[in-house]
Amino acid sequence: MSEPHSGRPPVRGAAKHPPEARGLLERMLEFLHPGPDSKTELIETLADAEQRELIEPESRQMLEGVLRMAELSAGDVMVAAPRMDLLDIDAPYDELLGLVIDSGHSRFPVFEGSKDNIIGILLAKDLLKMQRAPELNLRALLRPTVFVPESKGLNELLRDFRSNRNHLAIVIDEFGNTAGLITIEDVLEEIVGEIEDEFDEKDGESGLYTLADGSQRVAGDASIAAVNGSFGIALPDDDFDTIGGLVAHEHGRVPRRGETVQVGGLNFAVMLTRGGAVRWFKVTRAADGETAA
Repeated sequence: MSEPHSGRPPVRGAAKHPPEARGLLERMLEFLHPGPDSKTELIETLADAEQRELIEPESRQMLEGVLRMAELSAGDVMVAAPRMDLLDIDAPYDELLGLVIDSGHSRFPVFEGSKDNIIGILLAKDLLKMQRAPELNLRALLRPTVFVPESKGLNELLRDFRSNRNHLAIVIDEFGNTAGLITIEDVLEEIVGEIEDEFDEKDGESGLYTLADGSQRVAGDASIAAVNGSFGIALPDDDFDTIGGLVAHEHGRVPRRGETVQVGGLNFAVMLTRGGAVRWFKVTRAADGETAA
């Protein structure tokens, strides 16, 4: 005798396992192939994938950069205020043009009166318009200034740069004072590494370059031996191989851009940081009795 028909159509695609069995199966799979439980484990998984040639080294570096960028804020990668290249709205045109040419930047904060009073951003290409039309008012060429707090996350800042079509923002501290500036290039370099242009010098084997003012531009991964040889000093190299490692140890942490650390009679001013390490120092001899900031 056939069973009575309930009147309901048969359910197609029903689960083959009840919820309890499916949960047990998932738990067994997780036990056999556990996934990463932290960002550190995820980075280690990416490194393992590279070793197994599942992803390219460049892809791993970019993915790690994205993960690390989520932990960084504008204050971590900004150019500190003392190292900002600013233009005075009241300066003569020839002086402004000289500063623009010497620095090689494409955008400049412009101040009036004091350097904390930033009234706009000037594009280098806009300044050149005044050569053909001297009657132009420089103030009229300024673009609006975007201000962001030091605590603003780089992920959110990158979204703002893209949506607002801005490439530069002024970073302010908790008191509303200018702390530094940050560009879209600074943010992207946290992901893809340093972006070099025609103004950047090619890295030499030693990582040391003599600048126009007689100081040295020294790579963070330059050997301590190379620095000793260049300056005729004897910094210890028993525990560290690179000058960046020694400076970070003496300072107690990796210094930020704009900070200066004094080690062995030398001032190491941080010019550029990348990926939680110092990329470039500007190194000068410390004057007698001088204390680094």
